[in-house]
Amino acid sequence: MKLLLAAINAKYIHSNPAVHSLKACAGEWESAVEIAEYTINQPVGQIRADIYRRHPDMIGFSCYIWNIGIVEALVRDLAAVLPQTDIWMGGPEVSYDVSERLRSLPIRGVMAGAGENSFRRLAKAYAEGRQDELPACLAEEPVPLSQIPFWYRDLTEFENRIIYYESSRGCPFSCSYCLSSIDRSLSFRAPEQVKEELTFFLEKKVPQVKFIDRTFNCKKSHALAIWRFLAEHDNGITNFHFEIAADLIDEEMLTVLEGLRPGQVQLEIGVQSTCPKTVEAIHRKMDFARVAEVVTRIRSRHNIHVHLDLIAGLPWEDYVRFGQSFDDVYALHPEQLQLGFLKVLKGSAMAEAAASWGIVYTAAAPYEVMATSWISYDEILRLKQIEEVLELYYNSGQFTHTIREMEKHFPSAFAMYEQLADWYETHDYFGIQSSRVVRYDRLLGFLQEKDPEREAQYRELLTYDLYLREHMKNRPAFAPVQTEAVKERISGWMAEAAEGRHTPEGYEGMTYRELVKQLHGEVFTDADGGERLLIFDYRCRDSLTMDARVIEWR
Repeated sequence: MKLLLAAINAKYIHSNPAVHSLKACAGEWESAVEIAEYTINQPVGQIRADIYRRHPDMIGFSCYIWNIGIVEALVRDLAAVLPQTDIWMGGPEVSYDVSERLRSLPIRGVMAGAGENSFRRLAKAYAEGRQDELPACLAEEPVPLSQIPFWYRDLTEFENRIIYYESSRGCPFSCSYCLSSIDRSLSFRAPEQVKEELTFFLEKKVPQVKFIDRTFNCKKSHALAIWRFLAEHDNGITNFHFEIAADLIDEEMLTVLEGLRPGQVQLEIGVQSTCPKTVEAIHRKMDFARVAEVVTRIRSRHNIHVHLDLIAGLPWEDYVRFGQSFDDVYALHPEQLQLGFLKVLKGSAMAEAAASWGIVYTAAAPYEVMATSWISYDEILRLKQIEEVLELYYNSGQFTHTIREMEKHFPSAFAMYEQLADWYETHDYFGIQSSRVVRYDRLLGFLQEKDPEREAQYRELLTYDLYLREHMKNRPAFAPVQTEAVKERISGWMAEAAEGRHTPEGYEGMTYRELVKQLHGEVFTDADGGERLLIFDYRCRDSLTMDARVIEWR
């Protein structure tokens, strides 16, 4: 007997926790279960051929909005070339329209909801030859989270991939766009069990563990126990990612978070909107004033990467009001600001209310909003362009100091990115892949039009931002011209450092040539017109931003 669980992930670095959890819960039949993971970027024919050559008795597909189109194509093809193989589907994308899936696809059945017990029942039936007795829809009671075995016994297959970990399942909140709002039951993995399993990751020195808990800190004692454990057992390498509700963070939690190693933890915080009427309409509970206070406090320590989310296309928020939400959240200066778009998921309360709110969304997955009673498709398309320039120039972290100066000279942050997006559209830059240096050139071109009197200042800021991140072999065209005097000043500093007169820590004993390969010198103009020599040290980088250390020499 061979039972194949197939996952088609969005990226190679992703893995699929669901199929590994199902296999781990198969009990005595676990050895008969194989896992095959692919990505949506692989040719469908390649995936089809690999599954076909395995000749399984049963195929179980893990279905989500990002892969359902590929899964449906594979189901139809594999049913034709493997007529003796039963095909099952499971996951959130098929759990709320089971009858339609059974009607429209050549499948044996659907595992609806949490699938661990359903798959165990399925595996037992196939092992005993009683698979024909299984109903077309399996929807067994969930397994308590602490009873699901830890499946990361061998990390070989997870090399160069994100490790996903679940310490709690479910969510106490009722956000109408989220499937977790349907079943508000919560299940927690025992704290001592979590600590033991995290110790495994820490000992293996994995780069990142991403918790997939919907709201990690919804139970204070659970979150605190884990954060304190991480603070006490840091290995100096592993990063942990948590999705939290910032307004639930109290002083005790803040104290623990403030003591963590820089870069040890990332926090993702879903704000979604700052419009009170919108927040109420989507059944979300959020105190934005408290969120802002907590985020400001966390960011002041410069030890935690903060990622804030917004959702465009929610009820009662038009284009102008969304711009205000954008400005409210942007003012907190998170390391990343994700501008997302509403997905009207099957089974969600949002799907039920969509018609009454005039929400129009794509017919196929990911069911993304195109228009609402408050925002037009033209405006959604414009927000898409703003999202793209936001990714290029803010979330990339490559233009930090230039952007900070730009913000002073536009009516608002939203207006600034709006004008940059319009400029990109005018010059037909959208959809064209470009190198990092080209993106700097384009930003300078935008600023030459919008703020020409500060061109010299922007050239210096762009040069500073570029060398903060990268030791360029060739000097970019936008950088200020270096006079012979400036070149001699930089060369003189390197020569003196090689002689040991002011050698940076870690560079002792290096020759002039070795120093030039490791360090970069640049002369910049002060606000008062004076000059200062900055040395960029690429061997010592900021653990949050990855910026080079800067040594100032006057």
